[in-house]
Amino acid sequence: MPPPLSASPAPSLSATLRRLVQSFAGQPAARRMARPAPGQGCPGGAPRAPRVVVVGSGFAGLRLLRALERLLPPEAAELTVISPVDHLPYASLMPQVCASSVEPRHLAVATRRALRRTVLRLGHAVDVDPQARTVTVQGNDGTVDQLGWDRLVLAPGSVTSTFDVPGVRDHAIGLKNLNQAVYLRDHVLRQLELADAAHDVGERRALCTFVVVGGGYTGTELAAQMTRFTRRAVANYPRVRAEDIRWALVDHSSRLLHELAAPLGRRAGEVLAARGVEVRLRTAVTEVGERFVRMRGADDGGGAERTIDTRTVVWCAGVAPSPLMATIGLPTSHGRLVVDEYFRVAGVAGLFALGDAAAVPDLTRGGEPAGQTAQHAVRQATVAARNLAASLGHGNARPYRHHDLGFVVDLGGRDAVANPLGLTLHGLPAVVATRAYHVYALNNGSNRARVLSDWALDLVAPHQIVQLGFARGPRPTIASAEETGIYPTARPQPAAARLLT
Repeated sequence: MPPPLSASPAPSLSATLRRLVQSFAGQPAARRMARPAPGQGCPGGAPRAPRVVVVGSGFAGLRLLRALERLLPPEAAELTVISPVDHLPYASLMPQVCASSVEPRHLAVATRRALRRTVLRLGHAVDVDPQARTVTVQGNDGTVDQLGWDRLVLAPGSVTSTFDVPGVRDHAIGLKNLNQAVYLRDHVLRQLELADAAHDVGERRALCTFVVVGGGYTGTELAAQMTRFTRRAVANYPRVRAEDIRWALVDHSSRLLHELAAPLGRRAGEVLAARGVEVRLRTAVTEVGERFVRMRGADDGGGAERTIDTRTVVWCAGVAPSPLMATIGLPTSHGRLVVDEYFRVAGVAGLFALGDAAAVPDLTRGGEPAGQTAQHAVRQATVAARNLAASLGHGNARPYRHHDLGFVVDLGGRDAVANPLGLTLHGLPAVVATRAYHVYALNNGSNRARVLSDWALDLVAPHQIVQLGFARGPRPTIASAEETGIYPTARPQPAAARLLT
């Protein structure tokens, strides 16, 4: 969950942003919007094309825009995307960035290259006014602007959920973007460097101890792959031995990968155990400090807490919808904007939402909200693009129905677990299926070739054990790394909306 936002009686950030935008009216025309507001014509009197604004260039946003460029003729709509980065970070392979198996830029699918006629506005959408039909954009250069829209698609994704556990926001490391992945790699190598120079045995043990919280896809992959990476890296540090390296994976559930079939979770647990990872299930983290993590397990007698001395806690325990959803003042369900099976937001014509930040009903599961996974986001984007195009008079709308294609979990080396189309796989066959899926899902020829070359080099060349300087200075908090503090205070929701949250 994002850090709590102030509810002081001072003017909200939303109001301040609007006043700043209004003050632009007296500045040169270059600082103001060049195009007329939605629904108005151009200066010459000719009607303009409807403006379609998409917030987010992740799995949902980028795939939706690519589909819209195919479905809509150029004159049918003006397409704009608002994103703080100029690429889609392929998050599914971030554990491999941490483990030096894949270069980070090879997972960055360039937005400008993928989209032919969409305008990219670099910045964050920090406020949406459904009545005025505007979205407030805080640019990466600090400027603030408002953009009118005829159709608005909200696909801002998710942020790390900290569950209000004391110390997580200040001392844990998240893994939601490429910056965090590269930082984590440097941080781990920095701990080995410090351990090599440490004279105190206890200090060296703490520096070589790494705790991953969350036994889902990301946490399990990270623990499995980083164990291999660090045990191979110690050859570069003469005073650190392979047996000094300690990795622990903590999860509150009774089994790993609880989203998958039980045999896959058991097989993943066997791989982790063979690599020496301590798997602590039915265990909840109660506090994270700068030099420790405390936890309480269901099997611990008397509810006693257990403390592990460590300098590294990686938080992969879940995600929360983008804080933008709370600023709109529309109904939400557990923080996700409520939409129908056509991705429409009730009561606001032309407003759509999908991906991790939207509670999209899955008709194949009785209307329960779809899961917050990349597979759902990509599949939703294709249908949402069709429905948005239909709202502009091109084609017919259809409801979202998800048919599970299975999941893949890459554990590094020759180990993986997968259930493509319901077929349970592990070992080398699962590795082939897993990597084939990732190559397909990258959906860009250049990125595919580069990732394949990384994997080939990983088989024959040793890893480069060097720090790039990202771990210098104070450790970035999860909030600062994911920029969750830029949103205004949440607007109050209607009574019906509050019942859903």
